[in-house]
Amino acid sequence: MKRNATAVWAGSLKEGEGKITTQSNVLSNTQYSFRTRFEQGNGTNPEELIAAAHAGCFTMQLTAYINEAGYSVASIETKCDIDFQDGSVVGSHLSVVARIDDIETDEFQQLVTKAETNCPISRLLNTAITSSATLVRS
Repeated sequence: MKRNATAVWAGSLKEGEGKITTQSNVLSNTQYSFRTRFEQGNGTNPEELIAAAHAGCFTMQLTAYINEAGYSVASIETKCDIDFQDGSVVGSHLSVVARIDDIETDEFQQLVTKAETNCPISRLLNTAITSSATLVRS
């Protein structure tokens, strides 16, 4: 399987602007710029897209591990905060809230750590990855 996205940029770094389109067209000529990356502007930026990819990938991997362990997932919500400093992504923090009945907290935490380490986007990122997880009973 291969997926793709296209970025087009016009102009200088600070005054120019770009458009991002994904193969699925979920993003279609979505605006990004210096302002959306380093200031406050209307549009997206690469770090926000990395955060979305990491949150989505981790959540799917965690669900797979929970299902393999014999439990059903009512819901999992993951927020990913990307730490961008001095021109580098230096960290990714996953904040997880899960609704899963019958699983013990220790087993849940072990599966969170396993997913944090093994989801494909975690393996792609060359940075510190941390997580905090809350288990909520239905």
